[in-house]
Amino acid sequence: MSTETEHPAEQSLSELEGEGDAAADFLEGLLDIADIDGDLDLDVRNGRAYVSVQSDGANPSLDRLADPDTVTALQELTRLAVQSRTGHYSRLILDIGGSRDARRRELEILVDRAVARLDEGASQASLPSMSSYERKLVHDIVADRGLVSESYGEGPQRHTVIRRS
Repeated sequence: MSTETEHPAEQSLSELEGEGDAAADFLEGLLDIADIDGDLDLDVRNGRAYVSVQSDGANPSLDRLADPDTVTALQELTRLAVQSRTGHYSRLILDIGGSRDARRRELEILVDRAVARLDEGASQASLPSMSSYERKLVHDIVADRGLVSESYGEGPQRHTVIRRS
């Protein structure tokens, strides 16, 4: 299995756009097979391809795909499809129906609860295990609140610990 270290350190905008196109092709085929309507939006941010699947209105089928575990699984499948087409590991981010914004709000609440534990006298506050992307979001949220964070553990047990600076 490929690791992130096999991924080029710096990808050009055109390479990242190519990842987005490959991801869109894969997702369009998947959505067609499942008979789910959705509009795809491609973007490049922070050195990653971002692919969003949205609908114009209430779409129960797309809403079910927006479940965080489902988004994570579909993201991994999409990354594998992109890797198959491009020959290198992809760090693309998939968003379905605003799932990433919803998850960021959940992580902000989680960080705020941890900060409250620090305010009550704890020397540090540990968060549950989460994906590397979610840990990155947590590190950004923690930094915005003027605190420091580090990740500990290996594999699926990797988690974030928050401290005052």
